[in-house]
Amino acid sequence: MVMFALSADAGAAAAKKKKSSHAKTTATKAKSGKKGAPVKKTTWRNRQLSPTPDRYKAIQQALVAKGFLNPEDSTGAWGPASVDALKKFQSAQKLDPNGKINSLSLIALGLGPHHEPAATTEAPQF
Repeated sequence: MVMFALSADAGAAAAKKKKSSHAKTTATKAKSGKKGAPVKKTTWRNRQLSPTPDRYKAIQQALVAKGFLNPEDSTGAWGPASVDALKKFQSAQKLDPNGKINSLSLIALGLGPHHEPAATTEAPQF
């Protein structure tokens, strides 16, 4: 019987501790003015970098090669003609024709992600 009393006291203490930590969290949220708004941190995984003019030019040249963009529109500046050409290409590839450069469109154009080549190291000779 004593064991039940001890465990009941321990449960009450845990519940009291939980309430007090919740009260502190709620008070902190009220002070900040944002109720439960998650803070989104920018990391390398969730940031979108703008393509360089050279990358735009490569995408435009791929669209020219596939017949979706006029060669004179391949300037390295992304404009309405480039967006329209990409939309037509995406539609022809049965992709979402939103005109936005995305990984599926780049792969379909034959332009995967650009990475720096890995440094080659020679295997040790024994």
